[in-house]
Amino acid sequence: MLRKSIYKSPAQLRLMVEPGLATAASLVAARNTVGIGVTTLEVDAAAEAAIVARGGQPNFKLEPGYNHTICASVNEEVVHGIPTSRALQPGDILSVDSGAILGGWNGDAAISIVLPDPARPELVAERQKLSDVTEGSMWAGIARLARASHLNEVGEAVQEYIEKRGAYGILTDYVGHGIGRSMHEAPPVFNYRVRQKGPEVKPGLVVAIEPMVVLGSIDTHVREDDWTVATDDGLAAAHWEHSVAVHKDGIWVLTAEDGGAAGLAPFGVTPTPIA
Repeated sequence: MLRKSIYKSPAQLRLMVEPGLATAASLVAARNTVGIGVTTLEVDAAAEAAIVARGGQPNFKLEPGYNHTICASVNEEVVHGIPTSRALQPGDILSVDSGAILGGWNGDAAISIVLPDPARPELVAERQKLSDVTEGSMWAGIARLARASHLNEVGEAVQEYIEKRGAYGILTDYVGHGIGRSMHEAPPVFNYRVRQKGPEVKPGLVVAIEPMVVLGSIDTHVREDDWTVATDDGLAAAHWEHSVAVHKDGIWVLTAEDGGAAGLAPFGVTPTPIA
C-alpha cells in the first residue's frame, strides 16, 4: 500500500488559507468575549459565530463525542477542557483552542489569556509570565521551522527557549501534529528535544506547533468527563498553537491574521504569503 505523502501541493496550500483565517477570527472573538463573570460557554458561542460568519464550520464538533467549537481549559486544566456554565474568576488563566473546516481543509490554533486580579498581583504576574514564555516558545519553534532542514529541530528550539526563562515543565504526553484534510495528521511535532531528525522540512509541509507548558510537574490525568487533561499537582498550565505552512517562498502562519509577521519579527524571520 502506498504511504500518503505528508506534503501538500501549492494548490492545496492555497486552500488552507481560508480555514486558517476563520480559525484566527474565532480566537479574536473569543479574546474579545473573555472577562470576569463570563462563562466558557459564552466564549464558545462567540468563537462559533466568527467561524460561521466566514463560511466555515467548527471542526472540533466533528470529533466523535465532542459537541463544542472550542476547548476551554482553566488554571490547572492543560488542554481539551469542555466549555461549561462556569464563570471565569479574577486571576484565572484560560486557554482557548479552536479550529475551523472550510472547503474540506482545516485550521487549528490556541491562545492563553490571564484575567486581572488586583488582590493577587503576584499570581497574575506568575501566570502571565507562564503564558508569555509558552507563546514565545511557539514563535521560537515557528522561526526555527523557517530555517530547519528537519522537523524535529522545532522541538529543540521550543525547549531551548523555555529553559532559558525558568524551571517550567513541558508536557511530553501531548504534542503538535500535521494538519490538512484532517485536523490531526502525521507527522508528530515535538515540543522538546528528541534523537530522531524527523521528516525533511520542504515545501508542502503543514504543521500545528503547540507547546503546552506548566508551572510544576508534567504529570497529568484525564478527568471523568473523558476529555479534560489536568495537572496532577493542581498548578497552572498554558497552551499556545498555530498552524504553519512551508512553501516554495518561505513560511506562512495560516492561523495568524498577519501570517505571523509580528510574532516572528523578534526572531528575524519575515513570513511570505502563499502565492
